[in-house]
Amino acid sequence: MRIEQQPAYVLHSRPYRETSLLLECLTRDYGRIGVVARGVRRERSRLQRAQLEPFQPLLLDLLFRGELATLQAAEAGGGSGRLVGDAGLAGLYLNELVVRLTGRQDPHPELYGAYALALPRLAGPEPLAWTLRRFERDLLEALGYGLQLESEAESGEPLDAGGSYRYHVEQGPSPCRPGTAHALRGSDLLALAQDRMPDAAGLSALRSMMREVIRFHLGGGELRAWHVLGAAMSRR
Repeated sequence: MRIEQQPAYVLHSRPYRETSLLLECLTRDYGRIGVVARGVRRERSRLQRAQLEPFQPLLLDLLFRGELATLQAAEAGGGSGRLVGDAGLAGLYLNELVVRLTGRQDPHPELYGAYALALPRLAGPEPLAWTLRRFERDLLEALGYGLQLESEAESGEPLDAGGSYRYHVEQGPSPCRPGTAHALRGSDLLALAQDRMPDAAGLSALRSMMREVIRFHLGGGELRAWHVLGAAMSRR
């Protein structure tokens, strides 16, 4: 099967055989796919390796044969796609998150849209922590793991903005005493649901909650990017 001009982003690449690359790409219509880019590591390759760096919107021509596609051509899909410093680290976190939580050739157009929206946010003035929480929320929703953010797990009653809650991954938020470990304010859960940035304390609490949720969906695993980002922040 031949596919032309498919919108995509490169999530990860590694050397493949002597002169090629094996890419993990997020595509709009086919989800995450493995792509062999033959010969691009040759010095005189007609397809410049720089074209296949992460964060750049691309249009790919692909030939599918079995599980992997072969790259036929790639061109820029618009936008600069440049992330540096902490924004670059945050972008690598998004990439690892997508690779670890998705299967190949499982289309999620909503996830592609959320990813395409998150990259310019990372490059802009919005706090990185808020961009990451928004993307995690939208990714989980796209994959069918949507968070319950506006009502209590057992009673179904609306959350009290002034209340304290403990988020249980498989049920949702349950009331708890203020000061309970991993407690969140109702206002912070509602802010995430309504796409309103909470204060610094709220962002920190939501970060802890999201790690717990993501760890659950990874089967108890960890993301390498968590440690990289943590090390970078500790050097500040």
